[in-house]
Amino acid sequence: MKINFAKSAPISAAKNSIQVLVLTEEQVKKSNLKSVKFAKENFAFEGKNNQAHLVTDGAQMVAVIGAGAEKKLNDLELQKIGSRIVAFLNAMKIKEGSVFFEAKNLPNLAFGALLQSYRFNKYFENKKKDKELKVQTLNVMVADVSKAQKEFAPLEILAENIFFLRDLVSEPSNILEPESYAAICKTLKKDGLEVEVLGEAEMKKLGMGSLLGVGQGSEKESQLVILKWNGGKKGEQPLAFVGKGVTFDTGGISIKPSNNMEDMKTDMAGSAVVVSLLRNLAQRKAKVNVVGVVGLVENMPSGTAQRPGDVVKSMSGQTIEVINTDAEGRLVLADALHYTNTKFKPKFIVDLATLTGAIVVCLADVYAGLFSNDDDLAKKLESCGTATGERVWRMPLGEEYDEMINSDIADMKNVGSGRGAGSTTAAQFLKRFVGETKWAHLDIAGVAWKGKGDAMAVKGASGFGVKLLDELVKTYEKK
Repeated sequence: MKINFAKSAPISAAKNSIQVLVLTEEQVKKSNLKSVKFAKENFAFEGKNNQAHLVTDGAQMVAVIGAGAEKKLNDLELQKIGSRIVAFLNAMKIKEGSVFFEAKNLPNLAFGALLQSYRFNKYFENKKKDKELKVQTLNVMVADVSKAQKEFAPLEILAENIFFLRDLVSEPSNILEPESYAAICKTLKKDGLEVEVLGEAEMKKLGMGSLLGVGQGSEKESQLVILKWNGGKKGEQPLAFVGKGVTFDTGGISIKPSNNMEDMKTDMAGSAVVVSLLRNLAQRKAKVNVVGVVGLVENMPSGTAQRPGDVVKSMSGQTIEVINTDAEGRLVLADALHYTNTKFKPKFIVDLATLTGAIVVCLADVYAGLFSNDDDLAKKLESCGTATGERVWRMPLGEEYDEMINSDIADMKNVGSGRGAGSTTAAQFLKRFVGETKWAHLDIAGVAWKGKGDAMAVKGASGFGVKLLDELVKTYEKK
């Protein structure tokens, strides 16, 4: 979908090109426009943010969209309004809309509209047209076109990288496996990223027995991808992001039930956030040094797969008793975290993973679970989550939970004792591999995929994480 900014609506000969009037509740009360009067009289239109109607204004059809109360009209609400405009026009099979709205920061409305335009339909053949977006152009009326275009430019880059993330998470696992995924990462050199890929031989030399154990049952070779963006001062400590990239998770020998196992193609969503974030930072020329590390593996059952009861040695030297091979993401992250911490000595590490079903039980698809050893980092993530709409909820850590992962025959086991606190014991496991470095773990199992879609995205990969972490990075950039 194309976004245009203009001072006046372009003249279009298309029959399904209409004007879109967006009004707050206060503006509706003051309006004398025929279309608004018609909507008030026939649809009880009050300008509430869940109201949208197609009405007649003489011989012309006009869409009237409610924006809610003016005092609540921040950037995030503008994004949601833009998203609703596209969803409404698409449902009406309208190809072009010209938006009129007396409000500030309209590039955010355009950003939300763009996010709603995403579709993953590359594998459709006969039914592809039914799945395509009907809206082709959205014209946004503004007083200063050049200013709007300048403000929209970084938002457009951000949207493109959210789409990149959604594409990665949506890909089937026969297409996106560790080596092909690593190959995609290598193409990001063109955006200015430094890219290094370690194969199994290199990881074995480093002693990454925890990560390698997860992938040993697969025919696909495990990979560790390191992405670097050097936009800050030379030698300055980088910010670090680490992602779980299990391209398909059968559960291994502790095999999952068959119902909904196809969703396990999304078990690499944490890594996709990291890759897309680094791509975004490079494209917008962020003034900070950042490193991203993703462990890419496929967890399969076979004659070579690791077994429950096996003991593996991590790169840190700590040993792990593998009680459940379906608790594999933390084993991948253990070595990736230690490698990142010791190799780059970052200011902080944030890891992301679709790690536990327990976090879905706690928070559904509303919040990501946040665990951290640093209050300041946790507060920044919470604040950035509120600002971007990608919300996080801080969960507890503590000695009592840490004791639950002690093993009788190794330094630790990969699941806690009993059924309780599954997300927290997983986080406690990860905490053992970051030392004293400031660290936060985001469990995104509930928010990476939307079964019904939401205000900013259609059903499928949500794109959660890039907006949140881009906002976090901005707080560390040198102005």
